Order: sequence, then C-alpha cells, then structure tokens
Amino acid sequence: MATRPTTSAPSQRMLRVGEQVRAAITQVLQRGEVRDDVIEKTVISISEVRMSPDLKIATAFVTPLGVADHDTVIAALNKNAKYIRGRLGAQLRQMKYMPEVRFRDDTSFDNYKKIDELLRSPEVVRDLDDGKDGE
Repeated sequence: MATRPTTSAPSQRMLRVGEQVRAAITQVLQRGEVRDDVIEKTVISISEVRMSPDLKIATAFVTPLGVADHDTVIAALNKNAKYIRGRLGAQLRQMKYMPEVRFRDDTSFDNYKKIDELLRSPEVVRDLDDGKDGE
C-alpha cells in the first residue's frame, strides 16, 4: 500500500482557494458590510490566507494600517468571523464547504524590518565593504 508523503508545504489547491478566500474577505471589508465601529474606522490589509488541508479552516493574516493596537482590531474581526463567513457565500459558491474564518495578526512586516535593520548595522556594512575590497 502506497503512503502519501507528508509535507508541510501547501498544495496548489490550498494556495488557489486561499487566494480566492482572501479576495472575497477583502471585498466584504471594502464594501463595509461588517457593522463594527473598530472595523469600519480601520484600513485592514489582508496579506495572506492559509487554508487547512481539508479546506475547512481559513486563517487570514491581517495588518491594521495606522493603528497601534492590533489586538483590538483582530478581536473585532474574530468576533464578526461568522458574519463574514456568511457573506463569503456569493463569491465562493463553487466550494463544497464554506471555510471557518480565523483572523491572526501578520507579523511578517516586523520581521522584515528587523532583518533590514540588521543588514544596515555598522558591523554588517563593514563586513560587506571588506568583501568588496578583496575583489
């Protein structure tokens, strides 16, 4: 009996459905369909949606723009997750099951900023300059 290899990389189907869910959530938020003061007053960027292997759970990574307290916005989105899920039906009618939507804070931009600061540090710049002199 052949066994399927276990990999942590998402399949093409998971990636495609994740992008469709991301676009649908973006449309719901842009149209202002969610009646919540915190969500209505905040510009929200959805950078990625990761789907579970069975496509029943969608984890949306969001960045509230211009807001210092991301936790409040994430909590408001998760509080309204069932309503948002219901509004996704029109765009995702081809799916057998409507995925449960979970919202998480996207910290990748903070990681990119830390890496950029490290690359611009005097020690790294000095080492890079030393490498150019030897050429």
